[in-house]
Amino acid sequence: MSVNELYTQRTRVWIADSEDVWKPAEITKDYKEGEPILHLRQEDETPLEYRIGPKDPLPFLRNPDILVGENDLTALSYLHEPAVLHNLKVRFLESNHIYTYCGIVLVAINPYEQLAIYGEEVINAYSGQNMGDMDPHIFAVAEEAYKQMARDERNQSIIVSGESGAGKTVSAKYAMRFFATVGGSAGNTNVEEKVLASSPIMEAIGNAKTTRNDNSSRFGKYIQIGFDRQYHIIGANMRTYLLEKSRVVFQAEDERNYHIFYQLCACASLPEFKDLALCKYTSTSTMKCYVFIGVKENMQSSIIKIIAAILHLGNVEICSERDGDSCHVLVHRHLKHFCRLLGVELEQMEHWLCHRKLVTSSETYVKNMSCKQASNARDALAKHIYAHMFDWIVEHVNKALHTTAKQRSFIGVLDIYGFETFEINSFEQFCINYANEKLQQQFNSHVFKLEQEEYMKEQIPWTLIDFYDNQPCIDLIEAKLGILDLLDEECRVPKGTDENWCQKLYGKHSGSAHFQKPRMSNTSFIIIHFADKVEYQCEGFLEKNRDTVYEEQINILKASKFQMVADLFLEKKESSSSTPGSKTSRINVRSAKTVPKTPNKEHRKTVGHQFRSSLQLLMETLNATTPHYVRCIKPNDEKMSFVFDSKRAVQQLRACGVLETIRISAAGYPSRWTYQDFFNRYRVLMKRADMTNSDKKLVCRNLLATLIKDEDKFQFGKTKIFFRAGQVAYLEKLRADKFRSACIKIQKTVRGWLQRLRYRKIRRSAVLLQRYGRGYMARRYAEQLRLTRAAVICQKQCRMVRDRRAFLRVRRAVVTIQAYTRGMYTRRIFKEFLLHHKAMVIQKNVRGWLARKKFRRARDAAVTIQCAVRCMRAKRLTKQLKIDARSAQHLKKLNSGMENKIVQLQRKMDDQSKDLKTQNEQLLSHNNNLGSEVGKLQKELQQVRLRHGDGNQLTSLQEELARLRAELKESHDLNQSPPTHSSVNHPKPCVTAPCVLVCADQESSASQRETDLQKDLDQERLRYQNLLKEFSRMEQRFDNLEEEVALTKDIGVEKAAMDISIFMKLQKRVRELELERKRLQAHIDKMEELAKSKSSLRTPLIYKRICVCVYVCGLFSLQRLQRQELESENKKLKNDLNEMRRTVSDRVSDDSSSNELQESYKLLLTQLKAANEELDMRKEEVLLLRTKIVSGPQQNGLDWAHLNEDGELGLAYLGLKEVARVLEAQVQSLSRQHKDELEALHTQIEVLRGDLEKKTEALNHTMSLSPEAQVEYSVQQEITRLTNDNLVRDPPPPLIGVVRDLKELVEKLEKNERKLKKQLRIYMKKIQELEVSPVTPVDSRSRPELSRQVTVQRREKDFEGMLEYCKEDEALLLKALIAEIRPSSVSATVPCLPAYILFMCIRHADYVNDDEKVESLLTSTINAIKKVLKKNVNDFEMVSFWLANTSRLLHCLKQYSGDEAFMTQNTGKQNEHCLKNFDLAEYRQVLSDLSIQIYQQLIKVAEGIMQPMIVSAMLESESIPSLSGVKPMGYRNRSSSMDHDGNGPSTYTLGALIRQLGQFHSVMGEHGLDPEIVSQVVRQLFHCINAFTLNNLLLRKDVCSWSTGMQLRYNISQMEEWLRANNLQQSKAAPTLEPIIQAAQLLQVKKKTSQDAEAICALCTALTMQQIVKILNLYTPLNEFEERVTVSFIRNIQSNLQERNDAPTLLVDTKHTFPVLFPYTPSALSLETLHIPASLGLGFLVRV
Repeated sequence: MSVNELYTQRTRVWIADSEDVWKPAEITKDYKEGEPILHLRQEDETPLEYRIGPKDPLPFLRNPDILVGENDLTALSYLHEPAVLHNLKVRFLESNHIYTYCGIVLVAINPYEQLAIYGEEVINAYSGQNMGDMDPHIFAVAEEAYKQMARDERNQSIIVSGESGAGKTVSAKYAMRFFATVGGSAGNTNVEEKVLASSPIMEAIGNAKTTRNDNSSRFGKYIQIGFDRQYHIIGANMRTYLLEKSRVVFQAEDERNYHIFYQLCACASLPEFKDLALCKYTSTSTMKCYVFIGVKENMQSSIIKIIAAILHLGNVEICSERDGDSCHVLVHRHLKHFCRLLGVELEQMEHWLCHRKLVTSSETYVKNMSCKQASNARDALAKHIYAHMFDWIVEHVNKALHTTAKQRSFIGVLDIYGFETFEINSFEQFCINYANEKLQQQFNSHVFKLEQEEYMKEQIPWTLIDFYDNQPCIDLIEAKLGILDLLDEECRVPKGTDENWCQKLYGKHSGSAHFQKPRMSNTSFIIIHFADKVEYQCEGFLEKNRDTVYEEQINILKASKFQMVADLFLEKKESSSSTPGSKTSRINVRSAKTVPKTPNKEHRKTVGHQFRSSLQLLMETLNATTPHYVRCIKPNDEKMSFVFDSKRAVQQLRACGVLETIRISAAGYPSRWTYQDFFNRYRVLMKRADMTNSDKKLVCRNLLATLIKDEDKFQFGKTKIFFRAGQVAYLEKLRADKFRSACIKIQKTVRGWLQRLRYRKIRRSAVLLQRYGRGYMARRYAEQLRLTRAAVICQKQCRMVRDRRAFLRVRRAVVTIQAYTRGMYTRRIFKEFLLHHKAMVIQKNVRGWLARKKFRRARDAAVTIQCAVRCMRAKRLTKQLKIDARSAQHLKKLNSGMENKIVQLQRKMDDQSKDLKTQNEQLLSHNNNLGSEVGKLQKELQQVRLRHGDGNQLTSLQEELARLRAELKESHDLNQSPPTHSSVNHPKPCVTAPCVLVCADQESSASQRETDLQKDLDQERLRYQNLLKEFSRMEQRFDNLEEEVALTKDIGVEKAAMDISIFMKLQKRVRELELERKRLQAHIDKMEELAKSKSSLRTPLIYKRICVCVYVCGLFSLQRLQRQELESENKKLKNDLNEMRRTVSDRVSDDSSSNELQESYKLLLTQLKAANEELDMRKEEVLLLRTKIVSGPQQNGLDWAHLNEDGELGLAYLGLKEVARVLEAQVQSLSRQHKDELEALHTQIEVLRGDLEKKTEALNHTMSLSPEAQVEYSVQQEITRLTNDNLVRDPPPPLIGVVRDLKELVEKLEKNERKLKKQLRIYMKKIQELEVSPVTPVDSRSRPELSRQVTVQRREKDFEGMLEYCKEDEALLLKALIAEIRPSSVSATVPCLPAYILFMCIRHADYVNDDEKVESLLTSTINAIKKVLKKNVNDFEMVSFWLANTSRLLHCLKQYSGDEAFMTQNTGKQNEHCLKNFDLAEYRQVLSDLSIQIYQQLIKVAEGIMQPMIVSAMLESESIPSLSGVKPMGYRNRSSSMDHDGNGPSTYTLGALIRQLGQFHSVMGEHGLDPEIVSQVVRQLFHCINAFTLNNLLLRKDVCSWSTGMQLRYNISQMEEWLRANNLQQSKAAPTLEPIIQAAQLLQVKKKTSQDAEAICALCTALTMQQIVKILNLYTPLNEFEERVTVSFIRNIQSNLQERNDAPTLLVDTKHTFPVLFPYTPSALSLETLHIPASLGLGFLVRV
């Protein structure tokens, strides 16, 4: 292409600008080659005449808008500085993307803001992905290095560079975090955590605040992370480079020293840090990291002392003497602290700080130093001490990260300083820029090598690419007699100075092209580096290079009384690890040097020599690895978030080599297209005949031959077409012109067609209007005629109406006048009549009142006379009765019979009290016997604990305590329940109306509550299934450990069982206390009822009080005995608990190394304390009852004086008989109650005895198990209890009515009560049998291996059996049905045949009443299924097969269990075949748990098979051919020729994914899996498809386009069609795709106006705000006619979505699992008709 074709009108270019570096402009007039002026128009519409000349070339061309914002800079058609800068700026400011590829380089811009793109879900999303498939990220580079290490078996390196504050250290840390997460560590070494923990330590001692960065790394480091054969992290090693020691003694303005000094001096005044004479060490995080890497407390203390000593040394002031040639220490206080902290002699240190020793061949002199020399020596000593401490810490970090395992490969992460240039550049900048020169040389050669490999791979002719070689600059520095050699030579000269060295440089290198002498200075020099010219000041070069420390001062430190200080300065031999072939590679800057001992001055090589050696070793390491480059850019110097300074960015792009990469790429063929992509993109430029040709390569060749005449502008490779820079932009221009001309033609044709349509429409409209006009005029004339005739008629009618209305008005007036007149006369007559009637009524009432008044006066007089007469007679009779009552003879006669009865009742009560006392003594003796047994058990427990110290019982103790507290709480809730029942049984009438209203409200919200309850139930199921998943994981881990550890430990068994038995007794005792409290409460209630009944008899006060006193005294004596017994038992239990606590405390103190054991012990003490508080509460309740009993008689005290007043005893004769009868009835009821209590106590004793025997049997069995089995036994017991608690709870009844629900609840409680009574009778029968028959020892060897301890309960019914087998054939049965069976062998039979056969065998064992056989068969079956699944862990067919059989066996156990809930759908014959003798409810729970575990394994296997297919099928394959456009791709997307053959990598289509789903569905259907389970599996798989598709969409810019949205919607519709075809619409799978559906719609909707933003917010309800914004930022137009999403539109979306409370997460959780539910589905199969194939080899089974 010529200039005339490129620089045409409307072409956009870049012109230089002083502020923005580059700014855009547009050509307004075609440019002809040779013209001196180029006419431009700037963005502000101002014209500009751009001069063209030899020194002013044509401006750079801008890329098409379609390429702006690309994630790979090499994808740009025009590769130059303004294009790179603009692309980075657009991605950083508009899309907030901080990462961009530039070929093999990842450019990272520091956002100065914490971004949520480094979470674990992002790591998982990038893990396993190709580098070009995802958006640029540091994780993508780390994943590429990890994959190449595993694929090529070659070591890798990640080189992170950039200037201070650009984010190098953070990027390196994120890379190491990726390796720690993906690689993990082999075993439990936690190496990855140690690697991450080393960062805070190194930042504390090696980072400092500078003017550019608050946390600047002042040293370079190279961390090697070692991997084993499985590519797990096994160790790491760190090398350090060029620590900035001068910062210890000098800091520039606004800069600080290393962080460790400020951490040390953070606070003062604490006494434990007074010895430092400074302050407290406050960085707890750094201290924790020290502990984590193995630095002990004494070493930490020594480090703190050394750092404090350095601070004191810096405060030592040296004063000059009068002569000026000597000096002395002015302030001794700091020097004393320095010597005390380091353990050296004060006098010697003070002397040698001001003197030095000179050694000649014959004599040794001690020479005074000047003040300046002494100050320099002091600073050098401080730097030397800090450097040695830094080396020591690095060495210990390496020791902590070192491993003895064999390292197969490693990945190195190099965090090194970038190119630096300041106003004053010294020795540090010289070394840094020298290192960057070496790294840039390695980078250039690597980029060149990759380019040449690409050309050779594609077999295209190529010429040597000319790239900048900085070897002359490197030779200037490191060659013989180079800058470093001359510097070392000058350092060896006794009187060498910086000025002399500078003059030598001028004389030696003045002719070099990379060396210049400044015009205005004789003490500086200029080196032309690859990035820029740098002027270095010679002052201080020699001193920093020498790093002089006098031997006398070092000898004093070597003689320190502190071992660590002395070890720091011991002379080290050259480490063998410094060789390039060292395995451990434990190398750093200072450990890689030889240490020739000189007599007095320097005791090691110069810093320059050391740095050159270590840099050479680093380059050898990097050259032996595959490098990956990360260039960090600092966007601004103000550290403001998302602010881009173009000047600063360009400086760094030039310095870090990014532009050099662009230049190398532009020198060759930077744009590369596959033939298919090129054909799809540019087929609009082809002829119709070429479109039909099947040979795409030939078509592309013919097209390029016609479009581009210069054959050097492109090359044809094996799989790609290579273009020179600018050719793709030219093709894009031709394509846009083609589209533009086609659009013009289409517009012309369409506009003509529209005009013709418009003319025809106007003509038809005119004719139509004329027709309608004429019709309108005719209708208007006819209407006028009709109106005239109607007017005449209306006039006639109006006149008639007017006259009629006048007549009617007169008529109504006459009638009204007549009516009012007649009414007036009638009312007058009525008033006269009414007056006469009222007078008669008044007269009648007055006469009646007078008559009644007279009658009452006469009656009152008669009553008064009668009362007076009767009162007189009553007084006479009362007087006579008093006289008779005072006679003793009469009183004896009345009371003789009553005294005899009272004496008899008293004797009878005494006899019964004696019987009660004897019975209580017997009960006390029984309790004492039980207490003695508990004591024996505790003694045995102590003996076992003394013999074996183990903490395994802590878990069981904790579980028993939790169970004890739960039962206490339950008993407390039961105490509160009786008032509720009473209120239920007797509702008040006033509640009826509110209940009706409540019922109405409840019925209206029943559906909502049902939904909420269903959600709660799903959450509970999910929590339970997560517990099962965790249990299965722990079980798997236990199996793995069991293979490695020998089963030699038999300790901890007896102790765990003994502790369990003790807590069982504590639990029973608390229950007894609760029963006693209830009994006392019942006595109080009865006493109150008795008092109420006696008060109703209206007996005299004396006899009521006598009855109450007699009753209460007897009751109190009984309760006092019981209370004493309870207190004694409580004391015993407290003693037991205290003794147990002391024992556990001793054991924990002995085993102080186990932190987990200590935490468990603390938790156990807390629970014991809570149990004691609960017991104290029960005791307080008993005391309250006792107080209430005692206060009763006191409140009812007898007042005998009052009783004897007026002789009232004589009036109590009749009530005395009634009282006697009541007393007799009470005594009889007490007797009956006493007998009932005795029977209850005897029953309790029997139950306790039975429980004791059961616990003894369980203890014997537990002692026979291995320690691992004991732990599993306790865990299984707790899981069984939690499972039963979760599954026994029934869902709430329907909300029909409050009264109806309460009645149903009462009926249910009564039913449960009857069931419990029945079980109680069975237990009593078992206890009686155990008392008669002797206890047989349990042989643990005969029991099968248990995965969960369960019990088998007998039933009292008979049954006919099905299949019989011998006990010896059980192994053959399991081998044939489980271990060796394949799904294909039983595919032609009934589904789930093994489950039916196993259940038939269980039925026979139930028939013969053989509990051991049932237990053995079920336990062995479960264990065998687990082994088969473990063996076939990734076989979907096998896992599906055993999921179907396990669930079917579970359904059979439910269907034939005999429970009414499971028998509703059974036939009569099936109900007859129910199990009669055993209750297998616990085994049903075990099978349910196993089914959940198999389901989770099935989902895991299916997701593992589908995961590689999802992204390719849903996003990449073209389900709709030729829909998706193709954009120019960068290096990452065009590197497949290096890894794959010419055919390209294989991809999955949507059809393949749907076929895989169909295969899963058919396999599950063939195995007879329940349809509900199949629906849940499909739902989980659809969630997986949605999660992986959406996550990939959110991390890929190339798929966020309109065409991808169309493809995605089509693919989702095909998935939904598959659901409908397989009748899975009700599986809830379709709603799981809602997020990806909305994402596809978001890619297709309009994105311009505020109305569009509101529509998007209303549409995307299933997407979070972060996901919506991310998709909009990633949206990429594939054509010139599509528009990008503006920043203002995205801000509008964010403001509209602020009200949402979305979780701050970007990616979907791919590990989320829905709670699984196994619904009960009974089988209609008749077991009698089941056929067993002979191929199974089950001939030993006999049909019964």
